[in-house]
Amino acid sequence: MTKHKAYLVANPLTPGQAVVIDPAICGGCNSCVEVCRTDVLLPNPEKGQPPIVLYPDECWFCASCVEHCTTGAIRMVHPLNQRIGWKRKATGEYFRVGMKNPPPPNNRPPVGGWGSKRARTDGEECG
Repeated sequence: MTKHKAYLVANPLTPGQAVVIDPAICGGCNSCVEVCRTDVLLPNPEKGQPPIVLYPDECWFCASCVEHCTTGAIRMVHPLNQRIGWKRKATGEYFRVGMKNPPPPNNRPPVGGWGSKRARTDGEECG
């Protein structure tokens, strides 16, 4: 009888890579591996090395690994269809959530006011 070996082979990296780990900063503590909800990360067999991103396409983008990283070596790369952005009509400037030097917040009240119920002209509330 011949013995066969089984190997874990990482999925090929796709353009929408979910988690990026900087090996120059990572100390290999594996706290991110312990908190990953979908087991995307596996501990590296070499001590002190960054974890292995084995299944990047199964990431939920919950960022629990980013928040638990003590060195700040992990960065989330959200897919293009999940990045929130807007364009200012007057100047044509493009902004996105998480960008450096974002525009000042819009403090103008929305159309209809801040409350959920508006007063009607006849005294009744509408909602």
